[in-house]
Amino acid sequence: MRRVHRWRAPRYIRVWMILATRLGDGWIWYLLGVVLLVFGGPQRYAAVGSATAAAVAGIMLFSVIKKASRRQRPCEIERHCWSRILPPDQFSFPSGHSIVAFAVAVSVARFYPSLGGPLLFMAVSVAVSRVILGMHFLSDVLVGSMIGVVLACTFFCVFR
Repeated sequence: MRRVHRWRAPRYIRVWMILATRLGDGWIWYLLGVVLLVFGGPQRYAAVGSATAAAVAGIMLFSVIKKASRRQRPCEIERHCWSRILPPDQFSFPSGHSIVAFAVAVSVARFYPSLGGPLLFMAVSVAVSRVILGMHFLSDVLVGSMIGVVLACTFFCVFR
């Protein structure tokens, strides 16, 4: 992790990572929900319902796990992280951004397979940005991503 946090990424990577983490703060997923409700066709309510349920379940789950694990963030341990992004909460494990990104991306992609590539690219970008910016360890985003996928598949089965 030290190498990642000491790495002086090229400007375009720094900009993309900051943009990806900000997109993962939630507003991009709200915008996606509105677009689907307007243009999503007959399965729009099921898709938005599935994604919303998976995201809300993920938020509830990561809130409990973070308080139980109390894992420090890499940016608190490695003070030389180049990022100056403020973390949304105190603890690191698991990555809430990754849970929600994968929960929404996979949920929507199950209903709209043609959107799968761009949505998964966005979810992976959000997860990678959390590591590059020093907000999470790799294990935080891997576990968060897996939780998000499991929640997405679970709620897809409920809503389809």
